[in-house]
Amino acid sequence: MKTDNQTLNERQLRHVIQGMSASDGDGVRLTRIIGSPQLDMFDPFLLLDTFESDNPDDYIGGFPTHPHRGFETVTYLLNGRMRHRDSTGNEGVIEPGGVQWMTAGKGILHSEMPEQEDGLLKGFQLWVNLPAAAKMTEPGYQEFPPASTPLEQRDDGSLLRVISGTTDQGTTGPIRNDYTQPVYMDVQLPAGVEFNQALPAGHNAFIYLVDGQLTVGRSGQPATKPLLATQLGLLSDGEGLHVVAAEQGTRFLLVAGKPLREPVARGGPFVMNTREEVMQAFQDFNNGNF
Repeated sequence: MKTDNQTLNERQLRHVIQGMSASDGDGVRLTRIIGSPQLDMFDPFLLLDTFESDNPDDYIGGFPTHPHRGFETVTYLLNGRMRHRDSTGNEGVIEPGGVQWMTAGKGILHSEMPEQEDGLLKGFQLWVNLPAAAKMTEPGYQEFPPASTPLEQRDDGSLLRVISGTTDQGTTGPIRNDYTQPVYMDVQLPAGVEFNQALPAGHNAFIYLVDGQLTVGRSGQPATKPLLATQLGLLSDGEGLHVVAAEQGTRFLLVAGKPLREPVARGGPFVMNTREEVMQAFQDFNNGNF
């Protein structure tokens, strides 16, 4: 429901997370934002890593073959190329603007290795939980090159790359997911431009600032500090979002998903509902049952 083109019950900036330096795989340097001591998880999101470097020593080791069970991994690149291979015979290259949404399900072995020896590698990996009823589903992929992830261009100069969900102007991303009904958009706004987007009430949502600054909310609402580059902003519940880009413009990820509200038991690359299920995953992996 809208009044005077303003969405009622708009989301506000609830909490800001900076993230922490970390490494994973074969020494890949990254920033861990979700899955850190500051923010263990944000149901259904288990982990968010960002990586950005033009120094090959920071990324060339990549992520050699490793297992997963019980959740989904989402890899999205802004710069560079990553080649993936897995134990079911799938192989491909993720390029800027392209996405790989992998459902690990009951178990898969895969690797993600830089398809470059120099230059800038910049992107994100998001882990999305699976409900108990789907944790042992067959592994699968939704993988789309840049040409298949729609780029919405607006008259005000805004650009929206839509991975999943539907923009207020009707552009729909290619990812389909009935478990968490995700929204995943890469939004670029020129200086001073306002942006509105409806979001499902009850979904947990966040903004990750890639570049620039923005303010969440409208003038006249309780003042909030601008969200700055490399910060993650957790949003309150509501039916929509209103942000304003600062003078230098901004780029951000807008992500939302339906919370599962189930017990979570983690063990490295396995995310299940109970500790016993995690131990079973380790046993199955050690026995070669992936």
